[in-house]
Amino acid sequence: MSSTTITDTPAAKTAGTDGRGRALLRSLSPLIVDALVPMALYYVLKGFGMGTVAALAWSSVVPALRTVWSLVKDRRLNALAALILVVNLAGLAFSTVSGDARLMLAKDSGVSSVIGIVVLVSAYAGRPLMSTGLKPWVTKGHPARVAAWERLSASSEPFRRAELTFSAVWGGALLAECVARVVGAYVLPVDTMVWLGNVILGFAIVFAMLVAGGLAADPMEKMVDADVEDHDARNDGAAHAGKA
Repeated sequence: MSSTTITDTPAAKTAGTDGRGRALLRSLSPLIVDALVPMALYYVLKGFGMGTVAALAWSSVVPALRTVWSLVKDRRLNALAALILVVNLAGLAFSTVSGDARLMLAKDSGVSSVIGIVVLVSAYAGRPLMSTGLKPWVTKGHPARVAAWERLSASSEPFRRAELTFSAVWGGALLAECVARVVGAYVLPVDTMVWLGNVILGFAIVFAMLVAGGLAADPMEKMVDADVEDHDARNDGAAHAGKA
């Protein structure tokens, strides 16, 4: 039996790259729907003469519908998606009743703050919420890598520490983004904050991806690679011993 692991073959590398590309697309698609689409809809509705509060309210429906669709399509309750939906609906209802455009903008920051706090608490409690989104990225959907993740998550302290770090970085970035957007919502014109709020959100996400990637995701990927190779080597050794 060859000692070459399944992750060393060209086909496996190609599959891994494709899997990582699909994971990246899945990661970015909610940002596109939740940020760019509502922003475009807001300006379109304003262009047709709709009032500021009404335009903000209707554009805020899009992220809620996207989250509902995600839950229905996956046919399982994702804790992070469910949290986003609940906070979005509560914030939308409260701000619509108040009729305050600036409060409606601040509501989006409230979503980030609640999610950030929950993510930080999950990391502190040892049940990192962001691992749900990180796992497909690191494992690339390959069964051997998924199995390696499970083994490391159950037994490796460095791996678990990296998991917690990943969630901690994301939670901190979301809280910082919340503060910046709340200040902007009450200091800058509403029309300005509609697009600037998305710029701030995008910056926070890019920052979190880079920092959490360097501190946690990349080391975790290397640990998974090493575990897969070690597991394959042990299997090869057992197979040769059996033949002997």
